Amino acid sequence: MLVFGLLGGCSTRGYYGHLAEGEMAVLRARKPIAQLVEDPATPAALRTRLQLALRARAFASDTLKLPRNKSYTTYADIHRPFVMWNVFATPALSLKPVEHCFPIAGCVAYQGFYHQGRANALAGRLAKQGDDVWVGGVPAYSTLGHFADPLLSTMDRWSDDEMIGTIFHELAHQQFYVKDDTAFNESFATFVQREGLREWLAVNHLPPPDPMVAQREHQFTELILATREKLKALYASDLPDTTKYQRKTEVFVELQHQYQHLRDTTWHGYAGYDHWFDTPVNNAKLLPFGLYDRGVPAFAALFKRCDGDWTRFYAAVRNIGNEPAVQRDKFLANTSAVTP
Repeated sequence: MLVFGLLGGCSTRGYYGHLAEGEMAVLRARKPIAQLVEDPATPAALRTRLQLALRARAFASDTLKLPRNKSYTTYADIHRPFVMWNVFATPALSLKPVEHCFPIAGCVAYQGFYHQGRANALAGRLAKQGDDVWVGGVPAYSTLGHFADPLLSTMDRWSDDEMIGTIFHELAHQQFYVKDDTAFNESFATFVQREGLREWLAVNHLPPPDPMVAQREHQFTELILATREKLKALYASDLPDTTKYQRKTEVFVELQHQYQHLRDTTWHGYAGYDHWFDTPVNNAKLLPFGLYDRGVPAFAALFKRCDGDWTRFYAAVRNIGNEPAVQRDKFLANTSAVTP
């Protein structure tokens, strides 16, 4: 996830001021990890975790050839469960996101806030206009190298693999970023995260990730994407709006039933996604799915064609990223569309 540029015009001055204030508060909370490791007052569990983070940070540059800078060499305790909250919105009978455009990040399908109250206020205004709205918490983000991003206390509750993978993911955004192309950027960073973690585990003689975790994630994502396709066809039909609203409700009820069947049969009762249904499901809540992994197979194939050489791979990614949007979309959809 990205935090937006901190400069803007008069009409958005209040929002950009909020972003600047929030980012500066995070940066002021940073403490060098090496210093915390040496501090006897640091809890033993946190010290062990921070030592692991430093090892992973060195691996990111030494082996994965990711940027070598001060990002993730500091730690910030921000005393809240999420660093930001993103507001996603769509029209009631559309899957097209309400986009927001920023000087650095370009146009994205969400608007982020450092204070949950501000996010909820925007969500309320959009809902009053008739939009479908969803607010999601963000545990980590990248400033694309404009600041030295810290490891955040929001990540303390994660597994080691999640923390290490996130470091790789966010550094990948610093390695290369295409303005206005969330699917390309997130698929690239997700591939670096997964392949980087695989190499890290192998080098450290650790067991690979549980394949069932990836399988469940894939199956749940496919279920959501199939639901999106049903809604897309419904909204594009010539049915009257009253009928579309009724069938929209039916589609979401069907989604929950399909999930419950998957959970109780294929997953043998694994209920890790139950919480996703704790708040009402709508168009906006479906938006993030597919953005992070739609093009991962394309990047995996490209990495293989580069013989697993990270330097060659990044050069190839940069070449593709500099192509027009239609060519980037073709690459994401077809693993053989572009060769390094």
